Amino acid sequence: MANTHNRSLELEVTVISGEDLRINDRPIKNNAFVTVKADSGGSLSSLQDSTKPDVQSESYPYWDEKLHVDLPAGSRYVVVEVCRRSSAAVDKLVGTAWIPVSDFVGDYTPENYLHFLSYRLRDAQGQRNGIVNISVRVITSSYKGTAASSSSSSSPSVPKFGIPVDREKTGGTVTGMPVWYPNQWKS
Repeated sequence: MANTHNRSLELEVTVISGEDLRINDRPIKNNAFVTVKADSGGSLSSLQDSTKPDVQSESYPYWDEKLHVDLPAGSRYVVVEVCRRSSAAVDKLVGTAWIPVSDFVGDYTPENYLHFLSYRLRDAQGQRNGIVNISVRVITSSYKGTAASSSSSSSPSVPKFGIPVDREKTGGTVTGMPVWYPNQWKS
């Protein structure tokens, strides 16, 4: 995959669930929602997307919602905020996770790779306050094409894997995985 830090990217962030969410050290009752936005050179982007509030799952909410976020060139983090909406329509911050872009964008990550990630949330005082579970995919033109045609085809797109052959040109490192053969260590 080419270096993607020099151009704007589109992310598909699926907010899956939360775990052990609390306000003032008490489990939240309902109405938790998630907002996802990108940092834009040190400041947060005004472009963001949010889930609908989960009305039933108490401190273990389940959203399973796909959000789309533009990641400007040079962004270093994606910020995930979990909040609770009260009956007075006032949002109370539950916790925030600052996710490094390097966790899902890199030279050896296949195009359209789906990353499943879990992050510790921190409340406004920096204390641990639950976990958020997400998946992230960098949307490329080839994925958009297969997503549009997926209604006519039942087989999903398979990412292409590759290892650079010329290390001097790419500056890459090849890594391997040990292969164990039956009875390898018997005398």
